[in-house]
Amino acid sequence: MKKILVTGGNGQLGTELRNLSEKSSARWFFSDVVERDGVETILLDITDREAVKDFVLDKDIDVIINCAAYTNVEGAEDHFELCDRLNRAAPEILGSVAALNDALLIQISTDFIFDGTASTPIREDAPARPLSVYGKTKYAGELAVASSGCKYMIFRTAWLYSPYGKNFVKTMMKLTAEKEQIKVVADQVGTPTSALTLARLIYDIVENDKFKESGTWHLTDEGVASWYDFAYAVGQLCGHSCDVQPCHTEDFPQKATRPHYSVLDKSKVKNDFGFPIPYWRDALSTCIRRIEKGE
Repeated sequence: MKKILVTGGNGQLGTELRNLSEKSSARWFFSDVVERDGVETILLDITDREAVKDFVLDKDIDVIINCAAYTNVEGAEDHFELCDRLNRAAPEILGSVAALNDALLIQISTDFIFDGTASTPIREDAPARPLSVYGKTKYAGELAVASSGCKYMIFRTAWLYSPYGKNFVKTMMKLTAEKEQIKVVADQVGTPTSALTLARLIYDIVENDKFKESGTWHLTDEGVASWYDFAYAVGQLCGHSCDVQPCHTEDFPQKATRPHYSVLDKSKVKNDFGFPIPYWRDALSTCIRRIEKGE
């Protein structure tokens, strides 16, 4: 029986994988540093090399899916050490331990490794030039995985949301319901991505043994949007009357520099896996309906 460890198992992507795993014949383990009511959670600190090694070797893990990360982009600017430990050191530990057991490591990365100066969808081989602590530590994590000696797949994604935890969609649902008017940045462009889309791809690869060789792939939902477009769509799909207005990045000064353009090219993931990718508004509509139903 195949054995799979999902780290960050109570986060957005981890929870979507947990839902999908219910129909799997493999043995799935979900770890996190905090427990969640109603679900089985293995408490595992992935920055503790010996703890990771003991678990992976004892359970004879075949696949590690690393959904754990420090994702607070603003907070990362003031907490480099913690961000680096979770985004660089932990993937290195997972990779080196995976190599010991000949396990596959699936690592999740981000559009924030790019500087936002592109004007066409960004390919996997484009040069990485992260602008923020978050982006720099995530790219360092990619390099650590690639040099760890394990079999690996790195998936870069962007603007992830789901019915779980805190995210942009849930925040905008609340604000557009309560406010008469809000302003949202319109000069940062990317692609909103449902965590379910990424979870489905990873689940398909693991369940159907589609790994062939180590590498990096881009996966977001289809289409292009600004954060303003994203927020406007949330309000519209919810039937809220809030007046969503566009503004510039400079109107909301922040510590971390965000890429202005981070649309990812998905040709490789389509060619290699034949994976159907939904349009971002369709995926968003599905997610909002799930939230409204209390999923």
